[in-house]
Amino acid sequence: MTILNKNPESEFAAERAFVRSYLDRVPAQCTLPDARANEYREKIRELLQARDAVLVAHYYTDASLQALAEETGGFVADSLEMARFGHESPASTIVVAGVKFMGETAKILNPEKTILMPTLEATCSLDLGCPVDSFSEFCSRYPDHQVVVYANTSAAVKAMSDWVVTSAIALDVVEHLTEQGKPVIWAPDKHLGNYIQKQTGAENMLIWDGACIVHEEFKTRALESMRHLHPDAAILAHPESPMAVLEQADVVGSTTQIIKAAVERPEKKFIVATDAGILYKMQQLAPDKEFILAPTAGEGATCRSCANCPWMGMNTLENLYTSLLNMSNEVNVDPELGRKATVPLQRMLDFRKSLNAG
Repeated sequence: MTILNKNPESEFAAERAFVRSYLDRVPAQCTLPDARANEYREKIRELLQARDAVLVAHYYTDASLQALAEETGGFVADSLEMARFGHESPASTIVVAGVKFMGETAKILNPEKTILMPTLEATCSLDLGCPVDSFSEFCSRYPDHQVVVYANTSAAVKAMSDWVVTSAIALDVVEHLTEQGKPVIWAPDKHLGNYIQKQTGAENMLIWDGACIVHEEFKTRALESMRHLHPDAAILAHPESPMAVLEQADVVGSTTQIIKAAVERPEKKFIVATDAGILYKMQQLAPDKEFILAPTAGEGATCRSCANCPWMGMNTLENLYTSLLNMSNEVNVDPELGRKATVPLQRMLDFRKSLNAG
């Protein structure tokens, strides 16, 4: 059974309307002159050393932040690998360039460390669209279901779940639960949920009505036009995209899986249906290949795309410098909440180890 609230008067319409109104208040990112940017980079390098800090950045942040993380001994990855790296690093302070739930995840897995972010205003439409009170009430109707939540959720939602998963392991976890005959509540991304349900054949699976504002904008007919324009290109898509987009893709996978496909597949040209920030790592690892963003414009588009998360764009060199200088924008998670959220996170980590061992 799948619950998808298509009716605009559905019980989750208010949350989704809030996400859209919030976007109107997100400031546009400004590009610094090269000299000014270089000045900030040098100051940040000095502060990272002085503060015993390490910078971890998500694949969707600006290329300047990803490059700086790598140049200073930090890390560029998906949200869970960012937190894992921070846990293993000897640094006492982790600076998370990403969105709020990533900072929270880092704090949950590293409660003894100081977690800073360039800005605490950077959030996520999936997180905003799954408020803990509404989701808790929803789950209470189905007490026999295993609650599986995507990493793109608040610490409070994680704390009330049975499993926390990333897109790289979500299929394996749901398949595992389905084989055990356990019904599942999936949240918050409905497109990823639909993809998982289709791939696993999970019949008893309830899906929350949430979506990523970036991935939901990819246009199916325009993508078809691009396929005709670039018949030699492979399409790489993140499973947060609508099913009609995924059905056209040659590879559907997490950010890490998409990057791996771009490097290992024989094609020299790729149409990429995910956030534009990922192109930095793709071009770095496969400099001889061409990457084209999938269209978010309408029918007939061949290359027009604005696939950029506005909240990821709120991470800048300026506010990263300010955060380190003042040790500001610290992420705090209630200790009891953190302990509860650690349980489903650790369950996933243990499951992943068992998969690797197998």
